[in-house]
Amino acid sequence: MSASSSVLPFLRAPGAPPAASERFLAQLPLTVLVGVTGVGKSTALAALTGADAGMRVLPDRREVTDAVMILPATGGVPVRDREDRFRLTAAYRQSHPGGMAQALGSLIADVSHWGEAPVFDGLRGLEEVGYAAQAFPAWRFVALGAPDAVRVRRLLGRADAFDQVGAGGGGALREELAALTGVDAVFSPAELDDLAALAQAGFAPADVLAKVKIVVSERRNYDPAAAEAFLRTLPPARALVLDTVALDPAGVAAAVQAWAGGAA
Repeated sequence: MSASSSVLPFLRAPGAPPAASERFLAQLPLTVLVGVTGVGKSTALAALTGADAGMRVLPDRREVTDAVMILPATGGVPVRDREDRFRLTAAYRQSHPGGMAQALGSLIADVSHWGEAPVFDGLRGLEEVGYAAQAFPAWRFVALGAPDAVRVRRLLGRADAFDQVGAGGGGALREELAALTGVDAVFSPAELDDLAALAQAGFAPADVLAKVKIVVSERRNYDPAAAEAFLRTLPPARALVLDTVALDPAGVAAAVQAWAGGAA
């Protein structure tokens, strides 16, 4: 594994022995956000890095994925399409069962820049979370969840340029949604009807199809419910699990701040 210092500033892969200001991330008390796209991690991140907490945020999952998993596999060629990224990260996990957790834990951080207790966004699925909890006992976790249909609507609202997949065109949206590989394991027919109706609410059919495809693709690779169930078995000081539908953003922020202060 290699990580480019230009991609990951103040982080590096093992090589030379750590300098006086460097620590393996495996040894630091990281706070790790857990959740898939569209569950509301930005709110939790803001609560952890605000004036009261003041934690520094490590390069996020996208950046670490690029530096450690994707660019080495493609000879340095960037990959934007979400389906292609999932394929490449799945290949990485074949030889690194801890996935992102294993990649992150192996990196060395300059704590004069990141501090002694930085935040990482984030881990996904039971395999990554279970590996991290068992291999890195100093790490603690904030997991956020939301139903898949809610996640689609949030993705439509945020207009993130990164949320790109090859989306089909033409044909009735309902039929295109039903034709997505694996969609039946994620959405019921009634939910697909509701998602297709978003086109009548002013959302472009291609956008709806693309966002549903992202959610379905993530669910093929990661099981949020299994990760949350595992985290609930950890001591409360190590894991906080929140439903971001039951709690509004202010409630999420308050819960995270209270937990972070009590667990510190």
